[in-house]
Amino acid sequence: MFQDKYDVIVVGAGHAGSEAAAAAANMGCSTLLVTMNLQTIGQMSCNPAMGGIAKGQIVREIDALGGYSGIVSDKTAIQFKMLNKSKGPAMWSPRVQSDRMRFAEEWRLMLENTPNVDFYQEMVAGLIIENNVIKGIKTSLGIEIKAKTVVLTNGTFLNGLIHIGEKQFGGGRAGESAAYGITEDLVKLGFESGRMKTGTPPRVDGRSLDYTKMREEKGDDKPHKFSYLDSSKPLIHQKSCWMTYTSETVHNLLREGFDRSPMFNGRIQSTGPRYCPSIEDKINRFADKDRHQLFVEPEGWNTVEVYVNGFSTSLPEDVQFKALRSVEGFEKVKFFRPGYAIEYDYFPPTQLKHTLETKLVDGLFFAGQINGTTGYEEAASQGLMAGINAALKVQERDPFILKRDEAYIGVLIDDLITKGTEEPYRMFTSRAEYRTLLRQDNADERLTPKGFELGLASVERLIRMNHKFNEAEKMVSFFRETSISPEEANPVLETKGSSPMVQSDKMYKVFSRPQIDLEDIVLFDKVKEYIAVNNLDDETVEQAEIQVKYNGYIEKERNNADKLKRLEDVRIPDNYDFDKIKSLSYEAREKFKKIRPVTVSQASRISGVNPSDISILLIYMGR
Repeated sequence: MFQDKYDVIVVGAGHAGSEAAAAAANMGCSTLLVTMNLQTIGQMSCNPAMGGIAKGQIVREIDALGGYSGIVSDKTAIQFKMLNKSKGPAMWSPRVQSDRMRFAEEWRLMLENTPNVDFYQEMVAGLIIENNVIKGIKTSLGIEIKAKTVVLTNGTFLNGLIHIGEKQFGGGRAGESAAYGITEDLVKLGFESGRMKTGTPPRVDGRSLDYTKMREEKGDDKPHKFSYLDSSKPLIHQKSCWMTYTSETVHNLLREGFDRSPMFNGRIQSTGPRYCPSIEDKINRFADKDRHQLFVEPEGWNTVEVYVNGFSTSLPEDVQFKALRSVEGFEKVKFFRPGYAIEYDYFPPTQLKHTLETKLVDGLFFAGQINGTTGYEEAASQGLMAGINAALKVQERDPFILKRDEAYIGVLIDDLITKGTEEPYRMFTSRAEYRTLLRQDNADERLTPKGFELGLASVERLIRMNHKFNEAEKMVSFFRETSISPEEANPVLETKGSSPMVQSDKMYKVFSRPQIDLEDIVLFDKVKEYIAVNNLDDETVEQAEIQVKYNGYIEKERNNADKLKRLEDVRIPDNYDFDKIKSLSYEAREKFKKIRPVTVSQASRISGVNPSDISILLIYMGR
């Protein structure tokens, strides 16, 4: 059936579990992926899309390290958009609309073609733990499977409870049962658990919609892609999304069901995602708004199923149906299934180390929604990091931890470990203090060498990354060294409202003007010739543009990061006795004892810790 003992067992095969299994296996570990349903590996439980603001940066980081999410997203995309393109490159965020069925299929095929991965379909009902060391798992059939490390990626399945109006029933996802037993095992060991909530909108029949009443949302004219590998290609043909709005009529119809809403009648008491509220929550909290956007997203190339983004709800199905039929373009809508809310168990992530290994049980790792996060991308990145660190632990190698100035993944994990979360955590660019360094375009430069050292990123990735940045550097030198005459430059400058030149100047200086962008500079014959002779692709040319136009911002942020590294290098011993520092504030002392920060820099980011506490800590540590 399977081997006697595995290096790594991954429980759950969503985005976190799939990345964890791929990472551990590709690093040479025997890996077992256990899930309740092998037909739903990599399932998109909510919206059929990957990426978005800050999330797109995370997908590119996963890809740069050698993970699979970017490749799967490219292969199954039906639309691509680079969001925030009107802003600086620190804000550019790639997003794809995905074919839901093909996405899950591609994940399964990639995992099946990954050496060292075994699969088993069954519910994991408990853990085998001896003297606070993980030894394996127990299934619902009573089978025990031994392992050196275990990664839990249970998503919304731990004691999952689905709500639709006044009806509630156990389940981890529509049509799938919840998982029982693991929470109880962990709580007995001393883990703290909590409950969170998320929700999803109705899925409807696209044939019943009137798209002439909606605004078409097309993909980019020149679509990019997620993966840095040449093996994945940008889309040639794309499928449109659509946009419509709710109205005061829709809101009034929804309000009629509030007395039967589990959100308002007390049935749901757990916390939902603040930045992705249900439609009833939106009209309750923002009563002054007479309409809200709804994005009408196709679920794939060939299916008629449509996802109604912005209409997440747990109201009774008759209320959902009646209200949605009052939305413009939805007058004759037919439901495939109603929206619902789901409550599930999570474990406050302050109980973890930066490796995502638990502090209480050696060799046990948590990744994804079990840590209080929301979103495919956040889950996938945690799965990748947990899989990497589980493999490194088995191989008795040093752990792999990303710092806040190295990756959004580093920001995400540090936020969770240091601050914890009492609501579903979602990544935003504003959470990263070094976002000019953490751009989507340079994730390969930041992380591919690290992925290569781990044994995850291929030689092909490393060669491609080095070539791209070497060629971009040469192009920047070309701009610095090459002059351009007023006769050549002024026609372009005038069309962009930029002051005309009176004498020849270096192209670098012209390109640095705020009104001039890449589309303008490639109009110059010298630049066209340089690109053609050197056979440069769009990604390399774009990288050169960023280095020219944003060099000052990038250098300033890099200097700031270097200054703060002083505190990052001051390590706190594992069993440091904070009680002996009597001059610390009570809150700081208690937080330090609970979270056990590993550096003074991490200690400074803990909620409730003041600068004076850090000064006192440094004095006691002889700094």
